[in-house]
Amino acid sequence: MKKYILFAVLLFNGLVSYGATIIGSIVDQNNDPIIGAYIISLDNDQHTHSNQFGDFQLNGVEIGHTLQIIYLGFETQKYIVQSTTDKIIIEMVEGSFQLDEVVVGQNRKQANIITAIDAQTSPVRSSQEILRKVPGLFIGQHAGGGKAEQIFLRGFDIDHGTDIAISVDGMPVNMVSHAHGQGYADLHFVIPETLSKIDFGKGPYYADIGNFGTAGYVQFQTKDILESSQLSLEYGAFNTARTVAMLNVLDTENHSAYIAAEYSLSDGPFESSQNFSRNNFFAKYAGNISKSEKLTIIASHFNSTWDASGQIPQRAVDSGLITRFGAIDDTEGGNTSRSNLSLNYTKAIDESTYVKSNVYYSLYDFELFSNFTFFLEDPINGDQIRQFEDRQIFGMETSWNKSSHLGSASSEYQIGVGLRNDIVNDNELSRTKNRRETLSRIQLGDVNENNLYTFASAELDYGKWLVQPGVRLDLFKFDYVDNLNTLYDKLSETTAAISPKLNVIYNMNSNVQLFAKSGIGFHSNDTRVVLDQQGRSALPPAYGLDLGTVVKPTKRMIVNAALWYLFLEQEFVYVGDAGIVEPSGRSQRMGIDLGMRYQLTDWLFTNGDFNYAKPRSIDNPEGERLIPLAPTFTATAGLSVKRKQLSVNLQSRYLADRSANEDNSIVAEGYLITDLNATYDFGDVSIGFSVENLFDQQWNETQFATESRLDFENNSTEEIHFTPGTPFFARGIVKYSF
Repeated sequence: MKKYILFAVLLFNGLVSYGATIIGSIVDQNNDPIIGAYIISLDNDQHTHSNQFGDFQLNGVEIGHTLQIIYLGFETQKYIVQSTTDKIIIEMVEGSFQLDEVVVGQNRKQANIITAIDAQTSPVRSSQEILRKVPGLFIGQHAGGGKAEQIFLRGFDIDHGTDIAISVDGMPVNMVSHAHGQGYADLHFVIPETLSKIDFGKGPYYADIGNFGTAGYVQFQTKDILESSQLSLEYGAFNTARTVAMLNVLDTENHSAYIAAEYSLSDGPFESSQNFSRNNFFAKYAGNISKSEKLTIIASHFNSTWDASGQIPQRAVDSGLITRFGAIDDTEGGNTSRSNLSLNYTKAIDESTYVKSNVYYSLYDFELFSNFTFFLEDPINGDQIRQFEDRQIFGMETSWNKSSHLGSASSEYQIGVGLRNDIVNDNELSRTKNRRETLSRIQLGDVNENNLYTFASAELDYGKWLVQPGVRLDLFKFDYVDNLNTLYDKLSETTAAISPKLNVIYNMNSNVQLFAKSGIGFHSNDTRVVLDQQGRSALPPAYGLDLGTVVKPTKRMIVNAALWYLFLEQEFVYVGDAGIVEPSGRSQRMGIDLGMRYQLTDWLFTNGDFNYAKPRSIDNPEGERLIPLAPTFTATAGLSVKRKQLSVNLQSRYLADRSANEDNSIVAEGYLITDLNATYDFGDVSIGFSVENLFDQQWNETQFATESRLDFENNSTEEIHFTPGTPFFARGIVKYSF
């Protein structure tokens, strides 16, 4: 017993550091809180981070100790403690970006280092760039600019969002049981200029991320306040134009509000005009309604219409029947809209506890006309299909957050609960002709899908060690009414999933961080799949493991690397284009991620990301285990200039050849594309230009192995069908700030 008492005393003495606990707040020059600032005592290495209100607590501090405060984009501050009883307020001053001020050991989310650096050196300038800010993530557009992009990440052809969870200000973007495909994620309602932060993570390792978070997640956050109002105009090739207006309507010490509007149009490089147009409206209020309460209210509306030339067969181009920018069926296209209303409320209970809640509502509609096989199914009328739905989404999430300290040890806890309900009316798949005539209905029904969930996680900080255990419980209820059935028959199924997580981070020193991540995640299957399979494989789990490091080999270079593995159990996927259930079997993916950010001079930055993956289907016969269109090697590299009024960014992306079918008999060709952006500020006026495909490469943006038949052919052919990538595309930009 004496041994145990002695051990406890020694352990307590190891944890407890003598000195007081001080409380303080980190703010910017507008007195707005800075979230996630790193505060360290240079006298004893005690450290912490500022919370949602900019507040912090730090143990083991004495009068005369020096605190150092670091936050990217702001000058590093030093503060000498003069009192341990009064709350201190530390104001950060915006400054030039310096990579040598980044402390690797300060970060609990390694990915945040990368996105924070990229946001400073190469800000998002277009809706196409939003997702490309995630290292290793590639996108492709194949329907006239209005359809959600196809996504590729970590050996996945994610289609439009099946295996990546995307949200904006806490509101999910992915659509469950969507008419076009499970997880459909259309981000076009986001105005890029309103974004302030991009948070991402790869793998199923995060307790607060649920459905679709297998390959990873991306969370976007919009600005609470505008630095200034602005008007901008872009005009370029292919009758492309875009205008953005962002206006401050309220700017006081505790309250701010602004509105933003965007209008875009383009004919595109195609012989048949895309007739693309998009309207975006956005309004946000953010205010401290008391010293301990913060409220944000967001309202937005988006609508888009377009025509498309579709995916064309390689043989039609090779024979001279059409050009690369021609069409077999130019009556494809569609329209969509989404209106959102969300409320975020944060309440501080005390200096170490706060509750964060968000509630959201979306009204959404979607209509898409496509023709992938031309005259294969219907030699007379053709194979055009219509996909349609009307949807309402209701959701909420509340989390309780608590931090505590015991000497040199600290911990943070989070417990959350949430609900999402999707009500989808007239979820339809029909055969049509020239968009006007409905020939037959393949599917027509109403979906009501509910997801109730709870999660708990902790961050246990023992100096050099940070342990992050977590667990999540999801309950799903799937309901479907088949409106093609003359008798009312409501099908229903309920199922649940438990997803444990465990991450361990070791900060060897301020320049070297090692991590190991493990966890189970899932993506839900379409309601119609679940009911067809009587609940089996409704939530097929994914098992993941990451081993990696973040290193600063020099003062101005950061390198991140990870070895990863992901195993998915049996899945049944609803193919929206055909209205069928397609089993894909078990699969595994493994790979290497490598990234680098380097500041060559005070004004010149370079970046590079290299991603290798080996995706395989386990249950397929030998020789047929490749996963169609899954990327195996991708790379991006670029240079950025940030010098006084001048900003220049040159960025290249490379996607290697990949198999378009299971045995590699059909290959999707890779590409190397370079883009260039530049702006120069003349006081309140900024002038710039943007060039896509700087070297005018001939490339295929999206490709599929498809069996099709043209109207004059006797037999069908399976081969590559593609959407051509944009040729050299330049546009000028003028912006006025006031």
